[in-house]
This record gives sequence, structure tokens and C-alpha cells, in this order.
Amino acid sequence: MTSRVFFLCSVLLSGCVSTPQTDQLLAGQAENSSRHASHHIEGVPFFPQNDYHCGPAALATVLSVSGVSSVVPDDLVSKVYVPDRKGSFQVEMLAAARSYGRIPYIIEPRIEHLIGEVQADNPVLVLQNLGVSWYEVWHYAVVVGYDLSSEKLVMHSGEKKRRMTRLGVFEQTWQRSDYWGVILLKPGKLPRQVDEQKYFLSVVDFGRNNPAVDVEKAYQAGLERWPNSKIFGFALANLHYDMGKLPEALAGYRRLLTVAPDFAPAYNNLAQLLSELGEHTEAIVMAEQAVALGGPHASLYQKTLDALRQ
Repeated sequence: MTSRVFFLCSVLLSGCVSTPQTDQLLAGQAENSSRHASHHIEGVPFFPQNDYHCGPAALATVLSVSGVSSVVPDDLVSKVYVPDRKGSFQVEMLAAARSYGRIPYIIEPRIEHLIGEVQADNPVLVLQNLGVSWYEVWHYAVVVGYDLSSEKLVMHSGEKKRRMTRLGVFEQTWQRSDYWGVILLKPGKLPRQVDEQKYFLSVVDFGRNNPAVDVEKAYQAGLERWPNSKIFGFALANLHYDMGKLPEALAGYRRLLTVAPDFAPAYNNLAQLLSELGEHTEAIVMAEQAVALGGPHASLYQKTLDALRQ
């Protein structure tokens, strides 16, 4: 992005006064003892943007921080850049991150969440619109620091390393992308601020084209974070079954039913596993329990029970 575009952006936004997230963040800073007034992530590599390649440059930055040390923007151009549109799109950016063994996690659309991830040394890849309603200028950048006393963010952006951007200006440009920001997780690592359902779906998307051992690490991290989670307990037990780790699967189903004794799908799958292990009497008891609980898959549970009785 050229300096002329940034200058134009700053001039056009100078008259904008609606920055509710920034105002709330700064107003509550004195009361938030866990948030540092400033933080800068050290050692974040910088790849200058060439032409319209801000997407590959920004993605290479966050991939490198996550441990993919060999990647450079040229490696990513064919994966994310759409020549006809002269840009990169979020779907391709997320898919490319997964192809390098990383879990993209879209943060909550709040500046305070962005600040929290930066404080945890997680650089945030963001999408901004640096233009105006009649001239859109979409741009990817990476937030690598902040200083609330000066009301500024520090960003790797365009051709400039550690560009200082006013929080209010950033909010205006970020809002136009619906506050889209993403961090990349190595399997087994969690965001600082994480939603159970959103993280689970991120792992599911990651698991479609990545090794089971990496998915296993991600599910285990989720279960450690939410020990009573049905979705993580069930998913991990099912994964262990698919991997042929039958003792782990058996232990996983049993553990899940101690914290969620009304979870019919776990009884059904446990019944099938017990049958395969030769424990037919207990298998029937588990299948009967699934049928008794019922639910949207009651017909499937009945089929399991009928097959075991035969």
C-alpha cells in the first residue's frame, strides 16, 4: 500500500468521531489490572508488500511466528492471490494456513480481544478497508504491538515495519471488514481468549486435511481447557477409535459419561466399542441406556441395540 493511500485514509478519517470500541477500551483501562498499558511482540519477521501481495506478505508473517520458519510470501501467492481480482480473500487465506499445519482462529470482533492476543504474543492478522465508500482499498496487515498511553497500534503493514497507527483510525478501517482478525495456532495451543464452540469448529475445519495426530493434540487442548465438554470429550474418543486407539477410546467414552450421564451418543458408541471388545453383556446395557434417553438419533440407537441382541 502506498504512502499516498495511507495519507488519503488519514485525512478522510480525521473527521470521523464514532469509535465506540476504542473509547470503551481506553475508558476501562484503569480498571483492568490484567491488561498491560503497552506490549510489543519481539522477533516478528517483516515481509514488505509487493504490488497487490499484502495477503501473502501478512500470512507469511503470522505463519513464521507460529513456527513455519521456511515460508516466504512467494510461496503463498499461488495459494491465496486471485489475479483477476488483484487480491486475496479470507477463505483462501484460512485454507492456506491449514495447509501449513496451523489452526486459524478468528478472534472476537472487539479491539479489546485483539489487544489481549497481542499481549499474549499472538500477532493478529487483520483485514482493513483503507478507502471510502466510493473507493475501496482492501488491505491485510499484522498487529504486533500497542501502546494505550499514546492510543496507538503497532503494525507490519505495506512497505513499513512497525507502522504506528492511531486506535481510532484503525477501528474505522477495521470495522469495514466486520472486524475480521485471525491468529494461527500450532496444534495443542489455545488463544488467550477462546470460545469453546468456535475453537471446536476451527479444529473440525483443520482436521479435514491434516494428520490425525495433530487433530488429537488440538482436541486434547480443548478438553484440558473445558474438562466437562461434551463436544471435545466425544470428538476425542471418536478420533481415538478411528485411529485404532481402542483403550483410549474406551476410557474417553467412560470418562465422558461420568460428567455427562445423559449424553446418549456416547452410550451408543460405547456400546459398539464394547461389542467389538467382546463385552456383549455390558454393550447391551449401554445400548439400552442410549435408547432410553432417545433424542434426534433414537432410531440409530435402536438399530445398534437390535444388532447387539441378535
